[in-house]
Amino acid sequence: MFKSDTFISYTLLLLNILMLVSGQAFFKLGLEKLGGVNLGNAWKALLSPTIIIGLGLYAVATLVWFVVLSRLPLSVAYPIQSLAYVLGIVLSIMMFHETVSTMKWIGAAIIVIGVLFIATD
Repeated sequence: MFKSDTFISYTLLLLNILMLVSGQAFFKLGLEKLGGVNLGNAWKALLSPTIIIGLGLYAVATLVWFVVLSRLPLSVAYPIQSLAYVLGIVLSIMMFHETVSTMKWIGAAIIVIGVLFIATD
C-alpha cells in the first residue's frame, strides 16, 4: 500500500470514529428530549428525528467501516476504533456537562497508549 493509500485508510478510520461518536451524541440528545426510554415507549425513540439522525450516522459509519476493513488489517483498525471511547468522554464533558472521574481519565489514557502501540507497530 502506498503512503497516500495509508493516509486515506486512516482518514477513513477517523471519519468512522467521528461518525460513531456523533451518532451516540444524537442518541443521547434524542433520549433526553423523550425523557428516557423504557419498554413501553421505546417505539417513540424510533420516530425521534434526533435519534433517526444518529441511526443515519451509524449506517454511514458502517459503510465507511466496510471500506476501512478492505484496506487495513482488522487487528489494526478495530483496536484503533476504541478511540471512540476516549472521544465519547470528551464529548460527554463538552456537550452534556458530565463529570469524569480520575479513574475514567486514566482508563482513557491507557486506551490512547494502547492505540499508539498498535498504530506504530
